[in-house]
Amino acid sequence: MTASTVKRRVLVGAAEIDRIIARLAHQILEPEGPQARLCIIGIRRGGESLAQRIAAHIEQTSGKKPQLGFLNINLYRDDDVSHELPESQIPGDLGGKTVVIVDDVLYTGRTVRSALDAVTDLGRPAAVRLCVLVDRGLRELPVQPDYVGRFVPTSRKERVNVSLGREPSESDEVTIVADET
Repeated sequence: MTASTVKRRVLVGAAEIDRIIARLAHQILEPEGPQARLCIIGIRRGGESLAQRIAAHIEQTSGKKPQLGFLNINLYRDDDVSHELPESQIPGDLGGKTVVIVDDVLYTGRTVRSALDAVTDLGRPAAVRLCVLVDRGLRELPVQPDYVGRFVPTSRKERVNVSLGREPSESDEVTIVADET
């Protein structure tokens, strides 16, 4: 019998997460400035709170509220994972818009591929960008984010957990968890 221990460490705390979100919002605005065609779409669940907070920072900075939506990608997944998630909430036709897909963690790229399939079924955006809070590497598909909060190289034995609310909170954090045997 082998005993295993779980090691957990905090990678990013609440204050830094808030700074990262503000920086991501500015990076999204920089190429074209505030525009009516900008649509922020959070992947359900991990990307929802991040998308809401980025949209709030964009509105605070530019004075213009970007369109905000949420995407349920279960229909497009290529694995057997089944989660009960609320349906997608997309603010109208995505045709001609700049869509920023938002998720908390980028890992294999399969979730992003599913999100791209879902977005292209909803219209023909002028551009699609990817924004993630944490890029942990170990890609299985050729996917690269346009906006990254933190790059944290990990091993496959590790998990990255993001605790992020709709509003800034002291409980916001990014942790890495590793089973050690």
